[in-house]
Amino acid sequence: MKKIIKILSEIIFVGVCLLYLFPIYIVLVNSFKNRAELYENIVALPKKLSLEFYQEAMHKMNFLKSITNSLIVTIVSILIIVVLASMAAWMMVRMDNKISNLLFMIFVATMLIPFQTLMMPLMQVMGFIRDKFHIPMLDTLGGLIYMNVGFGASMAVFLYHGFVKSIPISLEEAATIDGCNKFSVFWRIVFPMLKPTTVTVIILDVIWIWNDYLLPSLVLSSKSLRTIPLSTASFFGQFTIQWNMAMAGLMLTIIPVIIFYLCAQKYIIKGVAAGAVK
Repeated sequence: MKKIIKILSEIIFVGVCLLYLFPIYIVLVNSFKNRAELYENIVALPKKLSLEFYQEAMHKMNFLKSITNSLIVTIVSILIIVVLASMAAWMMVRMDNKISNLLFMIFVATMLIPFQTLMMPLMQVMGFIRDKFHIPMLDTLGGLIYMNVGFGASMAVFLYHGFVKSIPISLEEAATIDGCNKFSVFWRIVFPMLKPTTVTVIILDVIWIWNDYLLPSLVLSSKSLRTIPLSTASFFGQFTIQWNMAMAGLMLTIIPVIIFYLCAQKYIIKGVAAGAVK
């Protein structure tokens, strides 16, 4: 009986996995089909494998420029989030007073606010800053990075805060006795011990920032500044949709983040568990 239950459980598990992977299969096989073949049967395998539509999609997306923009926004945003969030969480834990606890609760509370409720007031404020103080917050990669840091800081502080509690303060006291200042204590003693959480923050933020469409679509209007998700929108016109090239463009969009995720996925559970439990 136990053997039968085990076999049924494995069959259900495989079925659920295939169900989740089915949309990726649809995108992949249809990225090699012409429009007539695509409309004939979207599930069938392509009659021939050709990179023709991938080449056309890369040209229409201005792929090299778009992926460069996405890399700049993603890498710079994550670097700033990691540096500021880790330092902020460390200070909140070590200060351990009413002000630091209140700040931490504010960070946690902001995680519960949907972005859709903030996007229009946010754009109005950024437009006011641009017009009043002549700081280019809209239609610039710098402005997008600034907003990404603001929206990504809460989760990062939450994860770091839990992990910092597990670090014995005696290590920092010993380093201080040896002559280290606050800056050296953090970067030489504390930050290297935050590696599991740092990797987790990087993974989650890469997936979020790389795939984000809504915020860049509000901030960026110039074609030369488009990120990868924005460039794929060019295949979806008002009257026609180029489904085969759109599928090729979507595959080009998700391949980098899938590769990154597969290389770093083992750190996710370790980092989240360490930050939550400890």
